[in-house]
Amino acid sequence: MDPETALLAQSAGVTLVTLMTTDAWHRTREGITQLWRRAQPHRAEAVVAELEATREDALAAGEADDRETLGELHLEWQGRLRRLLAAHPGAAAELRLLLDELEPRGSTGPTIAQHASASGQARIYQAGRDQHNAQR
Repeated sequence: MDPETALLAQSAGVTLVTLMTTDAWHRTREGITQLWRRAQPHRAEAVVAELEATREDALAAGEADDRETLGELHLEWQGRLRRLLAAHPGAAAELRLLLDELEPRGSTGPTIAQHASASGQARIYQAGRDQHNAQR
């Protein structure tokens, strides 16, 4: 499996388990179920049951602040998704679209914080114009 697909499975596993405890759960479950129905229809009902069981575990782990269990659940779904993508490489595009829909702009990635301070000597640029000089 190529590194990009492996990274996709990893990201999707974390995102899936994380979304199990949010209001986005129903849409997430629907999307993952549709993915399996297209790629491995014979496994779709079992996957639905596994999703529900994992959700119960994730909710309990979240309430208990049990990071170890959450980590295990992430790894479990990463493995399932990796195996699905290895058997059906065409499913990667559909999984990417689902993740983009559920987590717009890659919000599962690292967060970047910016800090600013004012010195009183700043210039404002707007549409290519130097506002400091335009006011003179």
